[in-house]
Amino acid sequence: MRKPLMAGNWKMYKTAPETRAFFQTFALLVTQSGHCEIVICPTFPNLAAAAEATQGTRIEIGAQDMYWAKEGAFTGEVSGPMLLAVGAKWVLVGHSERRQYFGETNQTVLKRTVAALEYGLKPIVCVGEKLEERESGRTEALLAEQFREGIAQLSSEQFAKIVIAYEPVWAIGTGRTATPEIAADAHRFLRSLVASDYGQDAAAAVRILYGGSVKPDNVKILMAQPDIDGVLVGGASLDPAGFACIVNF
Repeated sequence: MRKPLMAGNWKMYKTAPETRAFFQTFALLVTQSGHCEIVICPTFPNLAAAAEATQGTRIEIGAQDMYWAKEGAFTGEVSGPMLLAVGAKWVLVGHSERRQYFGETNQTVLKRTVAALEYGLKPIVCVGEKLEERESGRTEALLAEQFREGIAQLSSEQFAKIVIAYEPVWAIGTGRTATPEIAADAHRFLRSLVASDYGQDAAAAVRILYGGSVKPDNVKILMAQPDIDGVLVGGASLDPAGFACIVNF
């Protein structure tokens, strides 16, 4: 039985005081939410405040990105050990905005994932197609490419420790949500790729999240799909009451 994972990606929003205020409200709204795991990914400067604010709660903290080296002359980058030291337990890898704006490739996704696992972080590895790729019928080819090059090089032991997030790029922050059928088809296809590379047991065990304009009014029907094991929420995770509604679907 795959335990749902409800994750929030705050992107470039909130200050440290705003972060603490969020958790003062949010933590009280999810005290009984034992049906799922809850992860929130603030910006780097707010990780310590978030980790401190969530001590003793069921909420875990993740980073939005990381570099693969332990340390070195890499101005502006943050390493796995640095994230662990401030209380992060999870990390997003290969988010579509990192791919679109900051040159992330399938190869660097793999390097970051391997490094995250090496340092004891739990990676949420993101894949997904753009609108033009979906409209030209290339969704499955694109997902297969991202999977083969960015994930399938992991060993079976490494793979067992990751979570996959399917994000149709055309539905992120646009208000357009993939229909439950579209989302379910993509999740089912991704699970078939896992089965072909890692076996049926791995395919049955891996959690695949959906991300793309998830809101309180559509989360229930998305979570009703058998291959959707949770959500990766952007804008709707910034409001404590709204995100609690999503968590408590």
